[in-house]
Amino acid sequence: MGFKHPDLQDRQQAAAAARKAMLEKYKAATSDNAALAERAAARAAINAAREERAAEREAARKAHEAELAAQAAREAELKAQAEREAAEAAARKAEEEAALEAELLAEQKAKRDARYAARKVATKKKRRRGL
Repeated sequence: MGFKHPDLQDRQQAAAAARKAMLEKYKAATSDNAALAERAAARAAINAAREERAAEREAARKAHEAELAAQAAREAELKAQAEREAAEAAARKAEEEAALEAELLAEQKAKRDARYAARKVATKKKRRRGL
């Protein structure tokens, strides 16, 4: 080739030099361990704070769920008690109505028996007069 075009060996040497320069630049950037450690510590502190806030949110959520569950249990107990009281009241009312019905039927039977007895007596009187 010509003098203006670098040959393969020159290109390989240039690439090796560029790689070496990049490696030295990286080592120089990471050799400052104090700054690197400081950044890592800052990231760790941020992560710890984030995890702590997440744990607090989770604890608050669990406490809220427990409170809701306790409130639901109280409401269920109150509802069950109200249903029991309503059932007892309905049973008492049905019992009272049954007692009133039985008393009414007994009174009606007594009146009916009295009318029947009065008719019988009247019939006997008619027969005695007729004889």
